[in-house]
Amino acid sequence: MKFEELDLSDELLDALYDMHFDECTPIQSMAIPAALEGNDLIAIAQTGTGKTAAYLIPIIDRLYAEAAPEDHVNCIIMAPTRELAQQIDRQMEGFSYFMPLSSVAIYGGTDGPEFARQQRSLRMGADVVIATPGRLIAHLQMGSVDLSKVSYFVLDEADRMLDMGFYDDIMQIVTKLPRERQTLMFSATMPPKIKQLAKTILKNPVEVKTAVSRPADGIDQSAIVCYDDQKAAILHHLFSTVHSRRVIVFVASKQKVKELTREMRRRHWKVDEMHSDLEQARRDEVMLDFRAGRTDILIATDIVARGIDIDDISMVVNFDVPREAEDYVHRVGRTARAGTDGRAITLVGPRDQMPFGRIEAFLGQEVRKETLPEELGPTPTYQPDRRHSSGSKKSSKGRQKQGNRNGRHGQKPTGQTPAGEDQQAAASAGRSKRRGRHSGGGGSRRSRQPGKKGDTPAAQ
Repeated sequence: MKFEELDLSDELLDALYDMHFDECTPIQSMAIPAALEGNDLIAIAQTGTGKTAAYLIPIIDRLYAEAAPEDHVNCIIMAPTRELAQQIDRQMEGFSYFMPLSSVAIYGGTDGPEFARQQRSLRMGADVVIATPGRLIAHLQMGSVDLSKVSYFVLDEADRMLDMGFYDDIMQIVTKLPRERQTLMFSATMPPKIKQLAKTILKNPVEVKTAVSRPADGIDQSAIVCYDDQKAAILHHLFSTVHSRRVIVFVASKQKVKELTREMRRRHWKVDEMHSDLEQARRDEVMLDFRAGRTDILIATDIVARGIDIDDISMVVNFDVPREAEDYVHRVGRTARAGTDGRAITLVGPRDQMPFGRIEAFLGQEVRKETLPEELGPTPTYQPDRRHSSGSKKSSKGRQKQGNRNGRHGQKPTGQTPAGEDQQAAASAGRSKRRGRHSGGGGSRRSRQPGKKGDTPAAQ
């Protein structure tokens, strides 16, 4: 379906045309018509499918057509992280460029003056407020924002917000909203807690779902079967022989991130860490250094598996196997973006074999197993159907070497088609830059008079 086939305003279509949006992605073709009709909606779609546009486009069109009140907050979009809120705000600016609509992004990790600027922006009213739960709660407690006139409420990456412990915050925000509103909920997965949340806050929702796609063809996927106490040495070997720049290493816990970062620094690699214990200012610094190439390797928890838009990652390493197939897809999807090739290597310890076997079943194929050099020691046999009680080497006797005995060897990567949402976010950001718009660190308040473009202090 083409965007011009949808019943959208000419101004919105002009913005989509300028940003080179032509064909709807599957989630957009299903979600936009349902949202335009005013239905509550629950949409299951993974990162990279164009879901941000799937809710922004109908909301922008309806706000423009309805001439919503100027001095009230008319739409609340909740996002789990500051980084995702910034990405949504960039797309909002691109889509609404030819319309007299206002938006502001609200998130934490800022100083007192920035908080005060957020307060002023909220008190002025905004058509769309994009916020992380904790920071919006803070403004509610300070009396900075009135949500009684909100017509549209969006939860983006709802499953991740619940995983991060935001359920109580979300429900507290919901109590401040009017009962008569349109609620749209987007989630990558549909666990029982998401179903329960949907029953609580949605009314007779339309449900749309896209199948979780497999990793892009441009990703060369492989695995190394090993013992847990071999993993750090294997990582050093990969950095020495495969890639040592533009690499993300995903680790299961923040404590392991810290330990592994120290270990790699002792080996003189330019690494940095990313996890939830870091203050927001430090997180921003880490991501800036990584984007700028001052850091070669980023060791992180799943905090960067979604909502981080970096197109030139050469390799992703799963130091720990994710427990869900969807998380595996999100992680490896950080590489081979925007038409490039990339590698994704998973280190499979003994206790990881069953979960990795389930991932292979989801992928519909066995992931190629790599052979380790002899100096790294013998490795366990890959038996994903058998439980393993220990992740460390116990005895050299009877241990088989992985590699050639398993008869699995490498392949070269192939090309890839860009993912919908990530391609579109990049186009939106580029559109804003060409127009000279100021997106700053937290959104802008734009003039509601056609032809006049102005900004108030960016909220952060």
